[in-house]
Amino acid sequence: MSVQVNPDSSRFKMAALTLIIIRHAEKPKEEWPGPGLTIEGSPDDKSLVLRGWQRAGAWSALFGAGLGGTEFPRPDVIYAADPSRNIVTADADDGPSQRPFETVTPLSSALGLKPVTKWAVGEEDDLVNEIMQLSGVALVCWEHKRIISHRLPGIAGSKNLLGLPSMWNRLRFDLVLRFDRDASANAWSFRQLFPRLLSGDSATPLGR
Repeated sequence: MSVQVNPDSSRFKMAALTLIIIRHAEKPKEEWPGPGLTIEGSPDDKSLVLRGWQRAGAWSALFGAGLGGTEFPRPDVIYAADPSRNIVTADADDGPSQRPFETVTPLSSALGLKPVTKWAVGEEDDLVNEIMQLSGVALVCWEHKRIISHRLPGIAGSKNLLGLPSMWNRLRFDLVLRFDRDASANAWSFRQLFPRLLSGDSATPLGR
């Protein structure tokens, strides 16, 4: 399955699209032991902790090796927040995070895909506009607050999708938000999925 952009989506029915959204994996200072580490093992507080790297590998197995079946399909394109920029004023002092890009690094490598990182945290509207023109399977890894405040409203629009969360527990790194667009009716559906990849993962949905 290839990812294609529809040049004039206003004139034609949109193609089928499965959109997978995950949060970046575990980070320092969120009750997980150890420092943030780069992929080379150097300390970096903007990187994943050891459990985060374990989760990144588990995501790779789930989506990249077909272990998740049809519930967790292999992506045709992978998006991650730009690790070199952060344009959200409130987070300017914190600097850009490496974690979304690091989270998808094992999966991208396994599939031979280069993550798309042209959009930074704070540019969610542009990201959503681009994704809405795609077909196939797109996976996006992002920061959890911006997923809730900007990404989900942009995707849902006026579709009145049931079950969309309005908050994201800061300790949850373990779930998948899945959107499916039916090409025949231009209709959307939404599900929260709980693969429970690591010990301590939950099957409790994000709430409202």
